Amino acid sequence: MSHTRARTSPIARRLGDSPRRRGCATGETCPDLFELADGNFAVIGTEATADLDPHLPPDAARGAHERIVVITRETLVRAKKDIPDA
Repeated sequence: MSHTRARTSPIARRLGDSPRRRGCATGETCPDLFELADGNFAVIGTEATADLDPHLPPDAARGAHERIVVITRETLVRAKKDIPDA
């Protein structure tokens, strides 16, 4: 008898509509937002660190391990209903 441990996904849920419901049929350039099991959030977006980093406000800080990603306005607006207030 094989004993396999059930693996729990670190992704708790998607925020907003799926890319397909937002009209992304190709599987490319389909930004997405997820709430993680630990309460943090993960973002799939277009990497734009090199382009945007020089334009960050003086009081913004980005660690060497952090990246700036861009998502469409529609992605965030549709996710708004699923983003917790606190």
